[in-house]
Amino acid sequence: MSTIEESLEVIKRGTEEILLEKDLARKLAEGRPLRVKAGFDPTAPDLHLGHTVLLNKLRQFQELGHEAMFLIGDFTGMIGDPTGKNVTRKPLSRDEVIENARTYETQIFKVLDPERTLVMFNSSWMNDMDAADLIQLASRHTVARMLERDDFSKRYAGNQPIAVHEFLYPLIQGYDSVAMRADVELGGTDQKFNLLVGRQLQASYGQQPQVVLTMPILEGLDGVQKMSKSLNNYVGINEAPNEMFGKLMSVSDELMWRYYELLSLRTSMAEIRKMQQRAEQGEENPRNFKVMLAVELIGRFHGQAAADAAREDFERRFQQGRMPEEMPEVELSSDAQGIAIANLLKGASLTSSTSEAMRMIKQGAVRIDGERVEDPKLHVPAGTRHVYQVGKRRFARVSVI
Repeated sequence: MSTIEESLEVIKRGTEEILLEKDLARKLAEGRPLRVKAGFDPTAPDLHLGHTVLLNKLRQFQELGHEAMFLIGDFTGMIGDPTGKNVTRKPLSRDEVIENARTYETQIFKVLDPERTLVMFNSSWMNDMDAADLIQLASRHTVARMLERDDFSKRYAGNQPIAVHEFLYPLIQGYDSVAMRADVELGGTDQKFNLLVGRQLQASYGQQPQVVLTMPILEGLDGVQKMSKSLNNYVGINEAPNEMFGKLMSVSDELMWRYYELLSLRTSMAEIRKMQQRAEQGEENPRNFKVMLAVELIGRFHGQAAADAAREDFERRFQQGRMPEEMPEVELSSDAQGIAIANLLKGASLTSSTSEAMRMIKQGAVRIDGERVEDPKLHVPAGTRHVYQVGKRRFARVSVI
């Protein structure tokens, strides 16, 4: 059994903020399994590594002996979370919510222990609420408090419409904590307002307020914007092992350490610091640590055999391409369609002109991460970072933004 200090050390790893830490220590001192909540609206069918930041923290709580409550917001998903939005978000249909929720249940147990996970749906209690109940819930919060929320205040100041139903979203998310009697709720830093509404509502209903634990938003492969499927800078947990491996190997050395801290369940912070020191002092190539992380993550989602096979495939292609350890780092801008491969090669100084780029593609002399480019009309989307090769000796690692 871990001591309170040992538990706090594990819980605080990668955590942005704990409100309040003294409350968490007090709850841990009670010596009972805490009810730890994390909610996901089923807005898309596939989860990516950014989603697993919260799942990993839930898993750590499980390993400390606590109960993980994975909430699928099938009711709130039909409202649409207004967090970070400057316009009213289009709600999902009931059929879309149900289909996405079904896939979530199969994916989360690649991280969580199913024996210690309670999967819940907020429609279980929200469908029982009538209009009078909802009005009574709304009476426990004020418009002034709602307008303290950054995205609402900006839209109000900018004379942009805020639909009344958007005010219901944080109220219902907060009420979920009341219905679930949560001791701790996890969420991204962008969810802080909603999580604090949960604390306030629990106190209003005579419960001990939950501890709010916020986690950082994981940057995508570009190292700039948050990981998102819409930005095409993501690593999906259901992607093919070889595809995952190639994407993870394209992550910058600097971003790799953040991925280790937030995504690795195998490597302690002390070990990460030692690895980082060895890399910075030139005692070991950072690429070797990147391989270790890719193998761990792919092994988690696809099994160890698939992870080992992906590593072998990548290293075989790496050696065949004779990719140098050091190469130019280039950043290129794109539009909504991305950037044409010929323009990319010229912009990265891998060819002298777009016509030369087209000629080299037709000759089979252009590769992306060791794979030959066949389509001279290829457009490379924003949010990607790959190694581009022209001929035998020209290489560049290009980030498209």
